[in-house]
Amino acid sequence: MDNNDTLRHQGLRKRLVDGLKIKGVRDERVLAAIGKVPRHLFMDSGFINFAYKDQAFPIGAGQTISQPYTVACQTQLLQIEKNDKVLEVGTGSGYQAAVLLEMGAKVFTIERQKELYAKVHKFLPSIGYSPACFFGDGYNGLPNFAPFDKIIVTAGASSIPIELKNQMKVGGRMVIPVGDNNKQEMYVVTRVDENEFKTEKHGRFLFVPMLKGTVNS
Repeated sequence: MDNNDTLRHQGLRKRLVDGLKIKGVRDERVLAAIGKVPRHLFMDSGFINFAYKDQAFPIGAGQTISQPYTVACQTQLLQIEKNDKVLEVGTGSGYQAAVLLEMGAKVFTIERQKELYAKVHKFLPSIGYSPACFFGDGYNGLPNFAPFDKIIVTAGASSIPIELKNQMKVGGRMVIPVGDNNKQEMYVVTRVDENEFKTEKHGRFLFVPMLKGTVNS
């Protein structure tokens, strides 16, 4: 793993951010966070040359580090405010959590793959990011730490889990891709009051499927 964040890396990040602006990402705070987080450190050394291309890449355990455009879109839809308490379902590489932390959110992140959880749980603090990391089934969320201001799901769900809806604050937002394995629609779910939720759709994306249970191997 290359632990240096060189001027070259910073220049490549600036170019990535410029590309995201062209693709329609408008939130300056999201763009600034993506401009700061050293994405190349989240990838195996063999992929470092691809770290600032706007593409998803494999990270092991059958998972991927999301395309920066996807990260930017989901983060923009969350409408993060400083000190927001955010639940992330699907820690993956930890890149999305780092972007949220860079924006001043308090991040609680849950991962069902023990291998990824163990890696990220040590890696993120080593580069200056310290979310609360949990190993568990994301479908259940983290009821003991609820309610959350915002919830972000980084895998494609077949439907919106009721457990996650119940862990949102009134006025809170959840960003979740919903659909089958081929493609999903990005939903934004807002909790209007104790019993009422409003749902909006924001375009099509492709995520790995959101699965139940945990994987210990």
